[in-house]
Amino acid sequence: MRMGLPAIIGGKPVREEPYPKWPVYDSREEELLIAALRSGKWSVGGKFQEEFERKFAEFQDAKHALLCASGTVALKIALKAMGLNPGDEVIVPAYTFIATATSALDLGLKVVYADIDPETYTIDPESARRTVTDKTKAIIPVHVAGRPADMDALTDLAEEKSLMILEDAAQAHGAEWKERRVGAIGDAGIFSFYQSKNITCGEGGAVTTNIDEIADKVWSLRNVGRPREGPWYEHRIYGWNYRITEFQAAVLIAQLEKAPKLMEKREKGARILDKLLSEIEGVTPLSRDKRITRHAYHLYIFKYDKSEFAGLPKRKFVEALQAEGIPCNAGYRPLYDYPFLPQNKPLPNVERASREEAVWIPQYVLLSEEEDLEDVQKAIQKIKKHAAEIPR
Repeated sequence: MRMGLPAIIGGKPVREEPYPKWPVYDSREEELLIAALRSGKWSVGGKFQEEFERKFAEFQDAKHALLCASGTVALKIALKAMGLNPGDEVIVPAYTFIATATSALDLGLKVVYADIDPETYTIDPESARRTVTDKTKAIIPVHVAGRPADMDALTDLAEEKSLMILEDAAQAHGAEWKERRVGAIGDAGIFSFYQSKNITCGEGGAVTTNIDEIADKVWSLRNVGRPREGPWYEHRIYGWNYRITEFQAAVLIAQLEKAPKLMEKREKGARILDKLLSEIEGVTPLSRDKRITRHAYHLYIFKYDKSEFAGLPKRKFVEALQAEGIPCNAGYRPLYDYPFLPQNKPLPNVERASREEAVWIPQYVLLSEEEDLEDVQKAIQKIKKHAAEIPR
């Protein structure tokens, strides 16, 4: 075996030790779970859900936060609560998780795709502007990877065209745009508490808003159409059982307590990786808008340029990096790639990001120490040195 060969062609991996495990938990989660168990109130009527909603609203600088079963559900009930009706058009970036689109389609809305900014991978406001018609009612900017979208330009567009804004902040817990936390900059926002997320309870979601009417409708929609005040079997609107349990809320309280220190750790790790990867020709950290005062770093994304790696396709580069013991993946496909979603002509920046450039590293890698992050640099350097030898 030749020394220094990439692991994908028979060499020894740069890293054989795992990166930090996720989720992070300790006795605090256990304590609160046991308290929820012993309360005997495992669904409605307990104290943990209201406690988390109050604390999370404060954490996100929002007036209201309402828990529900998932981030996907949060999108659906938020759109319904915002007053959108079948046939209304909603603008979404074509570079996002499928739920951003399917939640709207479930309500009979028409999904219209916008391109993304090539430097940030968030929705391009000018592309969004070009898609606006007299049927457009809302924009769903996605704060992809925890990076806030350009909320200044989007707010201006929404005001000019009388549109609503639903922020898809599923990956952006604690992120800030000009010192305002996302989720309540627009009319409403949503968050996910899926297992991979920076604040997690396995499955769960939340809607945030500063608008009382939207909050009241979300409360009712997730609770089978019941009003906040009224008999249990009174159902005033068409709603769903999209509630969360006390067990999940208990875990979320403990997770929220850990969030500030973990956020600081991720930001430190991201700064280290920015420096390390900037030293390699052919990989480029995404640029950071100065108006972003906090990046949540649910993902660390960098751009890959195959011309600096002997033409090695991104797919093979990702496989080679994984073989070196570095957790990573190729990220989203364009939404219009999926046959069950609306089709569209290729959007140039979405195409380039999804098929050629974007490489994702999960957030828990950023929780490691500097010497662990140096392994990412070493692995990429080794792949680059032997790129021509890696089979296509």
